[in-house]
Amino acid sequence: MSTVVEPPYTPSAPARRESALRALLRNRSGLIGTVLTVLVIATAVAGSVGALPYDPDTQDVAAALQSPSGAHWFGTDQFGRDVFSRVASGLGSSLLVAGVSVALSGSLGVVLGILAGYYGGLLDRVIGVLTNVLFAFPSLLLALTLASTLDRSWRTVALAIAVVYLPIFVRVARGPVLTLRSADYVTAANAIGQRRLATLFTHVLPNMRGIVLVQVTLTLSWAVLTEASLSFLGFGTPPPAASLGVMVYDARTLSSIAPWLLAGPGIALIVFVIGLNMFGAGLRDVVDPRAGGRR
Repeated sequence: MSTVVEPPYTPSAPARRESALRALLRNRSGLIGTVLTVLVIATAVAGSVGALPYDPDTQDVAAALQSPSGAHWFGTDQFGRDVFSRVASGLGSSLLVAGVSVALSGSLGVVLGILAGYYGGLLDRVIGVLTNVLFAFPSLLLALTLASTLDRSWRTVALAIAVVYLPIFVRVARGPVLTLRSADYVTAANAIGQRRLATLFTHVLPNMRGIVLVQVTLTLSWAVLTEASLSFLGFGTPPPAASLGVMVYDARTLSSIAPWLLAGPGIALIVFVIGLNMFGAGLRDVVDPRAGGRR
């Protein structure tokens, strides 16, 4: 993916942000992705603050395995718990884990990628070797190994997922820096004696924020799927917290008589992943309009 490199200083930043937002909403993928993502995040926030029609952990055996209705939008499970409330609560847990993991991997990965690309030499080779080692392992297997060897908690799961996606951000950040470090304004900043670290964070980093932001949206959707996969295998967010992966696992044996148990968490995952990917595609078109023709 290529980016259009602009000078670090633009006099009308508020106008640029406003036009970028309008361009995103005029983009079909961006608009649909924004709507779906906001819808899922709003549901997750409602689940996190308890603004739900039912308590996700309250059992009512008399109402077990009820099909979807006006009272229970996604039906009830084998313990009489409202499936929609549990899906909303599970989305909140998944977004918390995925958000923390992407924040860790993104911040550290971008810093390492910038340092490797800008300084080069031994530092670049060392970071490159570590990145290649992490890339050598299948992502889910690496996350499963890390999550199973540490104490089981949502923080452990977030840390394991962060390690998995760290090398992606290193690669994403390093590539543009190789071009930006020879730009005229970077050369001028070095010539007047500006500190290298100051040059990196005032001239180089602002010119790659678009590609990093697009990668964040894509990685967030992957992180949600990874968290759900770990929970499905029994190494994700521990109970009693609701988890989409655990809900899918529990629904396997009852899917023939209560298919809504599988449909609820499945639809939530599908909508969120599609929404984030469409949002990322629209954002990429805004950041680099030429990318739309190369998709």
